[in-house]
Amino acid sequence: MAEQNRRSIKSRAAIAGHPLHPVMIHFPIACLMLVVASDGAFLYTEDLFWARVSLWLAGIGALGGWVASIAGLIDLITVRRIRQMILGWCHAILAVMMLSLASLNWLWRFKDPVDLLPWAVGLTLMTAGLIALAGILGGMLVYDEAVGVEIDDK
Repeated sequence: MAEQNRRSIKSRAAIAGHPLHPVMIHFPIACLMLVVASDGAFLYTEDLFWARVSLWLAGIGALGGWVASIAGLIDLITVRRIRQMILGWCHAILAVMMLSLASLNWLWRFKDPVDLLPWAVGLTLMTAGLIALAGILGGMLVYDEAVGVEIDDK
């Protein structure tokens, strides 16, 4: 079987064998996806609180995503088997596109937190879509290609 012949690919950006990139992405993803909800709440209520929440979520999500990307980049560059995977490069490129849009979204809001239509909301929705695509590819790297996973030899 192909499953039994597959070897795991160890992460170089790891602590005690635990890959850092998959651990670090959850909080930025949550923040960036919550911008969709807080934008919706602001557009529905017109309460400035929700505009400020979106500003902070966008900023923390973008910054946290760039920090998490460092661990992913270390693995992409230093682990030959990951570097040779088109799937790894596609995940990285989508993540950079997503983080660029998220950073632009934060900068747009920093200028004027209530000026959401159409650009900030559009950036939020594009960011959410790219998060979904990058997440699918990241999941494929872990579950299909065993990147950062130890396979039990039974």
